[in-house]
Order: sequence, then C-alpha cells, then structure tokens
Amino acid sequence: MDPRRTAVTTTSRREPAAPPGQDQTDELVAAAGRLAANIESVIVGKTDVVRTAVIVLLAGGHLLLEDVPGVGKTMLSKALARSIDGSMRRIQFTPDLLPSDVTGTSVWDPESRTFEFRPGAVFGNVVVGDEINRASPKTQSALLECMEERQVTVDSTTYPLEDPFMVVATQNPLEMEGTYPLPEAQRDRFMARVSMGYPSAEAEASMLREHGGSEPLADLAPVTDVKQVADLVATVRTVHVAPAIEQYAVALTHGTRSTSRLRRG
Repeated sequence: MDPRRTAVTTTSRREPAAPPGQDQTDELVAAAGRLAANIESVIVGKTDVVRTAVIVLLAGGHLLLEDVPGVGKTMLSKALARSIDGSMRRIQFTPDLLPSDVTGTSVWDPESRTFEFRPGAVFGNVVVGDEINRASPKTQSALLECMEERQVTVDSTTYPLEDPFMVVATQNPLEMEGTYPLPEAQRDRFMARVSMGYPSAEAEASMLREHGGSEPLADLAPVTDVKQVADLVATVRTVHVAPAIEQYAVALTHGTRSTSRLRRG
C-alpha cells in the first residue's frame, strides 16, 4: 500500500473548559450590575428589560425589541453600546435596502486593479436594526450568517465581525402595511424578544426632571470596554451547569414542542 495515500484519522475528546474561579464569578456579577445601572440611568423604570439586554449581551446572543414607536428601543441600544465603549452601527431597514448595504460589497479599484472590500453597516459591536420587518425577505436574510456565525462572506471571501457582536433589532407589531414578517430562521437567531411598554407616570416625571432640557446620552460614560466584555462572555461559557438544571432546560424545550397551545416550540 502506498503510504502517501494512507490517511490515519485520530479523534480526541475535548476536555471541558475549567469553571471560573470565585474572583471571575464576582467580577462577572459586578460588571453585569454596573452595566445595568448605567443603562438604567437613561432608561428609567425598565429594570427587567435592561436586565434582559445585559443577559443577552453576556450570553453572546441577539435581542429583538418589539413595541410601538417612542418607548426608547433605539435609546436602549445606544446606551448599551456606549456603556461598553463599543462601536454602534444603525441600519434603517426600508423596502429598497439591499443586502450589500448590510454586509458590504467589493468595489473595483482602478489604481491597484483589484477589488476592494467596503464593509457594510453590520461591522460594529452593537448593530441596531431599526424596523427590521420593513426590509424585504432577501435583505433580512443577509443577517442570517452574521448573527449565527459572526462573519460575512462576500465574493467567496469571509470577513470576521467585531467581538463582541450583538444585533438589537426593533419592529412595530401594530403596523402591517409595507412590512414583511420575519421568517422562522430569522426569529430563531434572536435569544430573546421583549416588549418595553410605556413608562409609568413616576418614571416619566423622573425623566422630565433629570433629562428635561438635555440629551440623556450626552453624559453617559462607559463602565467597561469591549475587551472586558469579550472576556466576560468567555467566562459565562465556562460556568458550571448542574445536571438537574440541564434536565430542566431540556424538559422545558420538549414541553414547548409537544403542547398544542404552541404552533412551534
């Protein structure tokens, strides 16, 4: 047998990552608290929504904010990006928006006689997709690879996205004219879908007193940076999960698939 045509395949079992130490766990909890408190300084009275946004960020997921205009969806996204000292890109989804506007495109450079990649709006730490359901299904699908694999492939070349990378998409559930429902594959990319709701009377009065004549985000300072956030995300992935919790999570998942009250689990 020709040894040059003989391939030996070996498989090795990957050892699980060591769980974080007490110092790492304490820093994770403290950093999450600082982030939430900083965002709540401009998003008043929405503790649960802010907490969910921070959880999704540290879990490496994406967030879908579904509510009527004027409740602070975009401001929440901006406050999150500013709190981590990260870059924010905003995509205003419209029916005429092209997939290349989102991912980027290759442009011919006559001087070098080569194609040069021009990054699209998705190249940022926090990407705000405003009114995502107003874009065509073809443009919506441009986000699939970005959200799942954190990369963009243009002309057979793959470009990595920022780290950390989070998509915060918004949509108005009440307007149906000129909108395209998110496909199942797109909705599956979001870790959480929340509704902010209108603030309470007390929260609105507090906002008038504190931000009545100024831009709320103008004085918002970062409480961490993207490097630390990336480290925190890595720490979250090594947190030990007890078998009982794993079984409970699996039972919940199977329960949503078997009940007749849900169309799809």
